[in-house]
Amino acid sequence: MKTHEKIIQLLKTEGPLTAKILASELGLTTMGIRQHVQGLEDSGDVVFKDEKAPRGRPTRYWSLTDKGHSRFADRHDELTVQLLDSVISIFGDDGMEKLISHREETAMANYRLALADRFGIEEKLQTLAKLRSDEGYMATVEQHDGVFWLMENHCPICAAASKCLSFCRSELQMFQALMSEVATVSREEHIIDGARRCAYKVTPT
Repeated sequence: MKTHEKIIQLLKTEGPLTAKILASELGLTTMGIRQHVQGLEDSGDVVFKDEKAPRGRPTRYWSLTDKGHSRFADRHDELTVQLLDSVISIFGDDGMEKLISHREETAMANYRLALADRFGIEEKLQTLAKLRSDEGYMATVEQHDGVFWLMENHCPICAAASKCLSFCRSELQMFQALMSEVATVSREEHIIDGARRCAYKVTPT
């Protein structure tokens, strides 16, 4: 993977980063990183924002533009929306709900099977994150102050979810059901609402 691709990947998964942090992550010099992000800015993939520091000069943070994010977009968005429109047109809203329910049942069966021999919140979440990443969600698990977070940095079904929010409702319900014995799950950040990622708060019960 080329350096500029690695930079885009990091900005996608980590959010805005400084040249110093990017250099540390990639094992390069800060000067080298600045040359790469300058090129990415020229191509319209990244943009910077200077934030006031406690002392000295403002700190410059680099982040992805819409064009940068589009590198991860589902290229079948238009077809997906057309198919959903057809389902609604032919089968009505009930038909759409049946489609989503069938998708949820199939996914739940696969998830339950994979988590059957996993114990504890972290072990379950790590397995779930691996499954979701395999599906294109770029999922990671974090823990802060005794609370776990399932982060999904990309949504491969964004077009479908934007067309029908029931897809998002279904996914939240799946996570809640999968973790019901050990934790409560709530969605705190949502890509559809304009957030950089979907963030699920997993609180031990």
